[in-house]
Amino acid sequence: MAPLTTVILGSLLVYLTHAEKHGVDVIGNLKKGLNPPSFGDFVFTSPYLTTAVKTGMITGIIALAEGIAVGRSFAMFKHYNIDGNKEMVAIGTMNIVGSCFSCYLTTGPFSRSAVNFNAGCKTAMSNVVMAIAVMFTLLFLTPLFHYTPLVVLSAIIISAMLGLIDYEAAIHLWKVDKFDFVVCMGAYIGVVFASVEVGLVIAVAISVLRLLLFVARPKTFVLGNLPNSTIYRSVEQYPTTNDVPGILILQIDAPIYFANSSYLRERISRWIDEEEDKLKSTGETSLQYVIFNMSAVGNIDTSGISMLEEVKKITDRRGLKLVLANPGAEVMKKLNKSKFIETIGKEWIYLTVGEAVEACNYKLHTCKPDATNEDSQPWNNV
Repeated sequence: MAPLTTVILGSLLVYLTHAEKHGVDVIGNLKKGLNPPSFGDFVFTSPYLTTAVKTGMITGIIALAEGIAVGRSFAMFKHYNIDGNKEMVAIGTMNIVGSCFSCYLTTGPFSRSAVNFNAGCKTAMSNVVMAIAVMFTLLFLTPLFHYTPLVVLSAIIISAMLGLIDYEAAIHLWKVDKFDFVVCMGAYIGVVFASVEVGLVIAVAISVLRLLLFVARPKTFVLGNLPNSTIYRSVEQYPTTNDVPGILILQIDAPIYFANSSYLRERISRWIDEEEDKLKSTGETSLQYVIFNMSAVGNIDTSGISMLEEVKKITDRRGLKLVLANPGAEVMKKLNKSKFIETIGKEWIYLTVGEAVEACNYKLHTCKPDATNEDSQPWNNV
């Protein structure tokens, strides 16, 4: 009842004090009646069609993005799920039908959704009731809103939005992921100081930037052997892991694409340089094998295959042997079609890091690094 009471009291005060004559903005005259049908107003001639297509695509994308984003925000409050496809069908159908009756472009606006939410509405039936109330108002009650001050309408929207600000969620984002907090604040500042569209664009732009950074700078780390096991994990995450003499085990934690192939080539070369320098300084067994754990590489493109070929040449020049462990089916298919498997040799592809290390250790103690082992269990023998 608070918004309704505010509208009634505000309108009465303006009417009794003639505040509209003293600088208070009011709604003013509202045209009575419903919008006329617009079936006959469709124009498909060339001067208007291109403009309609351009404008329709831009406003349609913004309306869909805003509607789905707002829907998901309120779904989080009420702990239910929404279907993005159904939302798009509903918004599209609503605007197609509305365009036949001189209606304005419609989506799920944040402000009116917030008012609806705070009023306690639970289902879409509230929209039916609201539509009937609006129709009744347009037909009979528009003169009563002549003196309604605009500040009252603004106060209703602001009060509804203040209840949606979740400070604890923002603090949680700061503690868990600083980048997510930046996305959150970018969207918040854009909405508060500009519009929902600007806030949405800022959030999407920052998210895309983050995605590009993750793709272009994937994680690569050295693996070590957990004591008394055949399990290999990151030496940074598990400081108790043991190095395998003469073997460098690297894990690439992302698909290999053109965007990150150059970075991975340089990063792998640095890992090899650092490992060789460390072994030389400690006087341990020289580096002989470089094993790639490719379990996290879900896909690879031609640039990624070229990167592997370049790494193979680098290891060959240094007298090292390149070994692959656990490449996925899609990766194996592309490596096979590109003839890279023939280049590296099928005997240097293994199902697990443990099998690859076992085979490399056997060859280190029995034969030269570039010899093949008939007794090991490489990929092609499994």
